[in-house]
Order: sequence, then structure tokens, then C-alpha cells
Amino acid sequence: MRLSRVVAAITASAVVVAQPVLVANWDSYVQYNGFERNGIEVFLNIPYGQDTGGANRFKPPKPFVPVPGTTYDATKAGPACPQSLGQWYPPLTLGNITAISEDCLNLNVARPKLNGTGRSLPVMVWIHGGSFWAGSNMEPTHMPDGLILESIANKMPIIHVALNYRLGIFGFAQSDALKKEGSENAGLRDQRLGIEWVRDNIAHFGGDPESITIFGQSSGGLSVGMQLMAYGGTKPLPFKKGIAESQVLEPGITGNFTINAMTNVVNYVGCNTTLVHAPEVIECLRNLDTATLFNASFNTYTGDISHNIGDIWLPSVDGDFLPAPPSQLALEGRFGNATYTMGWTEDDVNFFTDFSIATDNDTVNFLLDYLPATWVDSGRKWVGRLLELYPVSDFKAPPNTNLTVEFYRAARVFRDILMVCEPIFMAQAMKKKGLDVYLYTFNQTILEPIIQSLYNVSQIGVVHTSEFAYTYGNLSHWNVSGYPFDHKPEDYTLRRRASRSWSAFAYYLKSGPSIPDTGTFQNWLPTFDNMVANMWVFVIGGPREGLSAMDGFWSYEEIKKQRLRERCAFINDPAFIKVLQF
Repeated sequence: MRLSRVVAAITASAVVVAQPVLVANWDSYVQYNGFERNGIEVFLNIPYGQDTGGANRFKPPKPFVPVPGTTYDATKAGPACPQSLGQWYPPLTLGNITAISEDCLNLNVARPKLNGTGRSLPVMVWIHGGSFWAGSNMEPTHMPDGLILESIANKMPIIHVALNYRLGIFGFAQSDALKKEGSENAGLRDQRLGIEWVRDNIAHFGGDPESITIFGQSSGGLSVGMQLMAYGGTKPLPFKKGIAESQVLEPGITGNFTINAMTNVVNYVGCNTTLVHAPEVIECLRNLDTATLFNASFNTYTGDISHNIGDIWLPSVDGDFLPAPPSQLALEGRFGNATYTMGWTEDDVNFFTDFSIATDNDTVNFLLDYLPATWVDSGRKWVGRLLELYPVSDFKAPPNTNLTVEFYRAARVFRDILMVCEPIFMAQAMKKKGLDVYLYTFNQTILEPIIQSLYNVSQIGVVHTSEFAYTYGNLSHWNVSGYPFDHKPEDYTLRRRASRSWSAFAYYLKSGPSIPDTGTFQNWLPTFDNMVANMWVFVIGGPREGLSAMDGFWSYEEIKKQRLRERCAFINDPAFIKVLQF
């Protein structure tokens, strides 16, 4: 959907919002009145899709078509998609969800002051995480102001767009009836529509529709992977690059988590008058009000670690948006052509690992509970073989921790399965297709003392979302009452390098995140270098930052001892992928 013209009129304002003071008359054209914040220009709650409630519930999104001549107040945030109100997993998140609606397909645009230069700027489109269960485009940990200001200072300015998309049962409901009508993966289809809106309309905000990078973290990173695989690569991608942080694929997509969750909701609300897959069940669910349906999903939601760490609403193999299992699409090269950066944090899932793990048997049971396949005897055999690659002698508990060696062992196995080996698997598939890939491991955080104060666990490590403070240039967002803000000079210098590298990756279509003689990371090479038969990963932050081989002479000792090539070869083996179900 292309608009004939969109006017982005700017108002002067305080840091948050103010009433418009500048209005341009363009008669029949659509106008968005935004505001200035921290020296950038911001437009909130721009609708890209129609209301998804009522008869539109679960269905593919329909484009929002504005009425010509309409002036939109883009100074106030739009509602989030249906989810719990309040804060989710502090301090990994900082915001409070206060307003929800099924009319939630809105996006935010933030840009540098254009000053009439007329130059089209590269665009970064953010897809938030939250286990496909929570989150919004207004979450403070990924507010774009710092990222944009650093991109300007580095003379590589970018525009930032953040999407809302349907979550939980509203975005990932599964049944044969939905599959038949083409209504599975609604949340992923929302994302696709939002990216296409950016492609078709961002020029009116000063953006370059031919230079779009999508990026996301956690389930947002998984979304970046799914958007690459959309339609099995048969349709052109509406973007050129992607950054997948702390996920790109995920176990369980071909398992039973989502259909079990769906069945639980159907039974809870009394729509189980026939089989869960029947059209009558979907009609019954569509007739419920938003609160009733969400509360049913909330009351039947099992978010503890024994049930896939809460990731129970997952994408489905629907024969359309996702025509085959992701592992199969990857191995067959059935995905689009794009350049990707992918990575993880050094201790990515420590926060989601059971803090009480103390024995080998605890580790075995933890992994048996996590792995999606529903077996017992064969499961113990697989876990036993897996743990042979992770002997407890390879691990040490750091000084002054109240966590055990077995905890760190279990967390490392968990990390490699969920966050490390799947990006490596995807990188290898992209290499076969001749696409450039850049891998990283993030090794610095300001979250550790905050987590200790909130949860009474010490030495938790560089956990999930640790990169946000740096890549988004938002260190000060954690400087709030009640949180210990233990920042150091090296945190501020890493903030500059990380945010500038993320924006530089988007700025130059034919380069990686490293631009010589700039404020970016230096000497970050593609993961696969034809001159050396090795895999490279860039260590971001920490005591020794730089490019390391996975193993061999050019490998940092800290990377070498992780045995990623050997361990991921087992985890990415087709036989074990059947266990992981993706």
C-alpha cells in the first residue's frame, strides 16, 4: 500500500510530548504531527494495519488506508497488543504496559533532524522480543534516541522504526481450520505487513526504501530469522539486511507446545463443543471479547522453566508463510537473500536457568524438562550423550557466588542449544548460499548488580538483553531509583562502539558492522573467510574484545574452551534436530 504523499510535520516539545505548534497545509494529503525529543524527531502510533478484533481476529492483517486530508496526532503512544499489564521480567525490561487493544498494529518512526537536506536515510526496523507473549514498541530498553544520536555523531545517520504485532493466542493461534483459511502465523504476518509499510512509505519520512535492515532480540531475533524464511524464499524480501540477537531459530516449532496451549484455552472458555481443529471452535473464539480470550490464555499459560521457559506460543509450519520446518528450509537454501549479523550474550540464558540446580541429577532433569520431545528413556539417552560433551570439570563457579558449578554447567548447555548453535547452523546454511554472515558474542553488562539486588543471586553473568544498554546507547535508562547503577568508563566507550556498529551495518548495504577509521568495532570479519578454513566470532566488550576463531591457533582461549565446533556439531546433527523439533 503506497500513499501518494505523507507529510511529517514536526512540533517543538518537551522531552515527552507537547501539542503541535507547527502545522502545514497540504489539503488532500495525509499529515502526521510529531514532536521533538532529545534532539531527534519522533512520530508515534502510526497505524499500518486495521483493527484485528472481531471478525478479523486471527486472520492475516489488512493494510490500514488513511483518509486523504487527515491529520494524525503522532505525539502519543498507541496501545500495545493484548498482554498482561505492568512490567515483565525486571530489569530485562523497564516499561509498564498500561493500555492494550486488538487495534494495535501501529509503529513508531524516529529520525534525525533532516534540516531540509533531502537525503534519503537507511532505515532500521525493530521487532521487539518477549516470548511472543509480551512487549511493545514503547519499551524503554530499546528507545531509539541514543542509537540515532550516535549514528549522527558517527556521520552515518539512520531512521528507526519500531513495530507492534499480535502476541500469544491472538498472533500465534494454531488449528487445522486456521491453517486452511491461511490464518496461522498472524503475528509474523503483522511484522511482514509492517516492514512492507516501511518499504512503501518511509520515503515520506526521509527514509530510503531500498536500504532497510530489520533487527530484533529474543523472540524478535527469532522473528528476524522467520522473516528471512518467509514463503520459503519464493517472494522478494522487503529488506536487505538483518540483525538477530539472542535467537534466530528455536526448538519446539514443530512440537506440540502451541497446539496444547490452544487446546487448553479452548477448553477453558467452553468452545470445545467439537474437535479443537474444527471451524466452529474458531468461530466461537472470535465471538469472545478481548478480555475473556486473553484472560483464558493467561490463566492456562504455563510460564515456568519446565514448559519451554514460557515460549509456548510459537510460529507454525503452515504450508504458506512457513512452508516447511525451519531446519529443512535452512538446509535446502529456501530463504531470501540478505546479509545477517547474529549472536548471543556470553551467559545468555543464566537468568532463565533454575537457580537451585546443585547436582548432576538436577541438570539432567532440567534439560529433560526443557527439551520439547515427549519421551523418557530415549530422552535420558540423548541428554546423557549431550552432557558427555559438557563434563562438570570444564566449569568453575566464580568467586563470591551463591550459584553452583552444576548451575553454570546446565546454563551453558541450555545457552548453546537455544542461543548459540542455531545461529551457527543458520550461518552455515547462508554461507552455502553465498551470503555474508557476521557472528558475535556479547561479553559486558551493567545488569549483574541489579539482578543481584532484585533476585539475590550473585555472579549471574552477561545475561539476556545485556546488549541493549550499549547497542541502543541507553545506559542511563537503568539509572532509576532502587537499582544499583554500577557503570564504568568502559561501559560508556562500549556504548559508543556498539551503537555505532549496529547503525553502520545498516548504513552501508555492502559492508559488515566494522567500518575502518570510524567509531565502530574494528576488524570484524565475516564468519566464513575463504582464506582460512575456520569460523570467526567477534567478542564484544569484556577484558579482550576482538575477532576470534572458534578454535585453533587464532582462537581466544575463552572461546576455544567452549568447544563450540564440536558441541554444536552434535546439537545441529539432523538426529538431534528431530529431538529439538524445529
